[in-house]
Amino acid sequence: MAQNHLLIGTRKGLVTYKKSGSGKWEYDHTSFVGIPVTIATIDQVTGTWWALLDHGHWGCKLHRSSNGKDWEELEAPKYPDGEEIKDGVPASTKLLWAFSNGGADRPGTIYIGTEPGGLFKSTDNGDSFELVRGLWDHPSRKDQWFGGGRDHPGLHSILVDPNDSDHIYIGISCAGVFESNDGGDSWHVMNKGLRADYLPDPSSEYGQDPHLVDWCKANPKVMWQQNHCGIFRTVDGGNNWSDITEKDGIANFGFAVAAHDTNPDVAWVVPGVSDVMRVAIDQSLCVSRTDDGGKTWQHFRDGLPQGSAFDITYRHALSLLGETLAFGTTTGNLYLSDNGGERWETLSNNLPMIHSVEFVETD
Repeated sequence: MAQNHLLIGTRKGLVTYKKSGSGKWEYDHTSFVGIPVTIATIDQVTGTWWALLDHGHWGCKLHRSSNGKDWEELEAPKYPDGEEIKDGVPASTKLLWAFSNGGADRPGTIYIGTEPGGLFKSTDNGDSFELVRGLWDHPSRKDQWFGGGRDHPGLHSILVDPNDSDHIYIGISCAGVFESNDGGDSWHVMNKGLRADYLPDPSSEYGQDPHLVDWCKANPKVMWQQNHCGIFRTVDGGNNWSDITEKDGIANFGFAVAAHDTNPDVAWVVPGVSDVMRVAIDQSLCVSRTDDGGKTWQHFRDGLPQGSAFDITYRHALSLLGETLAFGTTTGNLYLSDNGGERWETLSNNLPMIHSVEFVETD
């Protein structure tokens, strides 16, 4: 019988919740106590658990497990000697920031995105990795990619087409959205319609800042993007993006976005105040949902703090399982909704800063 888990990557460990027989979500255990966990997930193709860690001065670490409790450390993806972020700046792995399996027809293939913007691929379930040269050698990289909130470009979104494992999208801050149709051998930019208000030319082909890219799994041509400069949607696989930011409303800046698995018109965001402040708007936390492809937005606050809330939700800290959502915040609050985000319950107010939240299923 399948079991549902909720994996929470925090500044001080990987916290796991499990859904009980009564339907309640309950704390299960913590791994890597005291160590920052950037991303934690389960590869639904192989059943392997993965944890991407950031040891700060000691560097990035990669771990895998068969049960979520007994972990094996692997060699983390490493840039080849001589590679440069830009001229005179040696390339090294600053952060492991995104994870995806390689498709249902390719068990053991995984991708990991990094700061400074490189994508790594393994075909042996993490025993070894190779830098995806087609992206790293893209002619725009050295001169037209740059860091946003971090020192260097960061690859945070990886989407592998469920109908074609050679078809991949990635999102990079600050570079934009790129697409490959040949398994990563070549890439082309997909930024038409995006806006970078911080650039001399806001419609620049490169230097766009998607905070996260997600898609409707049942209709992968429909993608959603929480961008530094608003919210965008495409219905043609990224060829054209439309600005669906709420005019004179709060659905604007944020980091996270979650697309409905089967309904291409539905998505959720967690709004915040932009740039240096990065707190809940009016110090009142809410989750916003559109049911009509971004034409209108509803804002849900029931069960969330409506005063003295300094929370913001990072890009990987909002997750969806059917009509159940969960999100975590920078102040260690964890919330869950079982009705599409309209009403929320608190799972914890006492966690460390939350980097990622993900629903997963195990046999």
